[in-house]
Amino acid sequence: MHAALDLLQWPAMLLTVAASWYVGSARKHRRKWGFILFLASNLVWAVWGLWAHAYALIVLQAFLVVMNVRGLFKTDPAQPTVSDE
Repeated sequence: MHAALDLLQWPAMLLTVAASWYVGSARKHRRKWGFILFLASNLVWAVWGLWAHAYALIVLQAFLVVMNVRGLFKTDPAQPTVSDE
């Protein structure tokens, strides 16, 4: 169990990298998936942070969740982007 939780940081890192890639897309649908992947990475990082007693990391993930939810709503397909106006 110890080794499995220690390895959890690697999927968290991969989720974060994939999310960053998708958020940078010009397509709203891909950006939306980027924010969803970011939320998944926030959860995995927080779980790893609890196990590692990395409380600053957990607090950081909580703040990032708020920013990612904000980004998810701002990339709503019903909302025009600057280039759409």
